[in-house]
Amino acid sequence: YMLKYDSTHGLFKGDVTVSGSDLVINGKTIKFYQERDPSTIPWKDTGAEYVVESTGVFTTTAKASAHLKGGAKKVIISAPSADAPMYVVGVNEDKYDGSADVISNASCTTNCLAPLAKVLNDKFGIVEGLMTTVHSYTATQKTVDGPSAKDWRGG
Repeated sequence: YMLKYDSTHGLFKGDVTVSGSDLVINGKTIKFYQERDPSTIPWKDTGAEYVVESTGVFTTTAKASAHLKGGAKKVIISAPSADAPMYVVGVNEDKYDGSADVISNASCTTNCLAPLAKVLNDKFGIVEGLMTTVHSYTATQKTVDGPSAKDWRGG
């Protein structure tokens, strides 16, 4: 339903169906998994070599490496990681030599700010700065007007 009807992009004019546990879009079958343990996803069987870990749960090298057990060759964490090397396109992607099996692509905020900050720093220098971000709420956050035991407006 959410692929077919989107409040931002409007109605998807193609065909969206489900066949068993697979998603079928315009006749193309897409494998779909709902596993709590990434090591049980058969990436090798699907031909997937690169996996984007975007659950927000498996953000360390050890946890994200579970995808490798299922047959993935490389894992890219779409969030900051405590221990995985971090690369941002336009900033330091040239430092990636291909040897790390698990890397982080930092955060969405970092990907928006870092390339611009790099250009400003390289051209003019940055002594210090302050950045503000406006971000959609995520699955673990509440909206300000939603029901909550905490008084968000009062502090």
